[in-house]
Amino acid sequence: MTKRNQRPRKSATAATSPVLLSGTPRALGVRLISLSRKKVTAEMRIRKLHINRTGRVNGGVIMAFADVLGAAGTVANLAPGYRTTTLESKTNFFAAGHGPALSAVCIPLHIGRTTMVWQTTIRNPDGRIVAIVTQTQIVILAKPDAAPRRAQPAAAGGKKQEAQSRRGGSRRVTVR
Repeated sequence: MTKRNQRPRKSATAATSPVLLSGTPRALGVRLISLSRKKVTAEMRIRKLHINRTGRVNGGVIMAFADVLGAAGTVANLAPGYRTTTLESKTNFFAAGHGPALSAVCIPLHIGRTTMVWQTTIRNPDGRIVAIVTQTQIVILAKPDAAPRRAQPAAAGGKKQEAQSRRGGSRRVTVR
């Protein structure tokens, strides 16, 4: 049986990180260069969809890029049966971002049992710091049925439908 504070023996590789399989990293075009439990490096090629009206990289894109890296670092440190989500994020901007690509290095400031804090430094191609993002990730025990549930459309005319109770069981309800 796995104890809560145990760490996985083998860290994820850049090619196998489950974080990169989700929609946001793919939409942004994030490419992990290296991933270990102590450091994440990546780059993001700048595309037209990243650019704001002044011709610079949108601040939200920069923040999302950092969030992906902090999540990847946290996932590499999670014990089996746990998941994570961002609890807090703070961004300091120092220069406008521009292409052809931004690079980033993300390091842990704290790796704890219930939270992890990561700091991501994002740079322009000339090496100038664009932003430093500090984020806190919470560590949560994953539920066995963690798949998202879809809302059922409301039935009309008093028809009965299944509804989930708070404890996970189902009960019959009448919709009027």
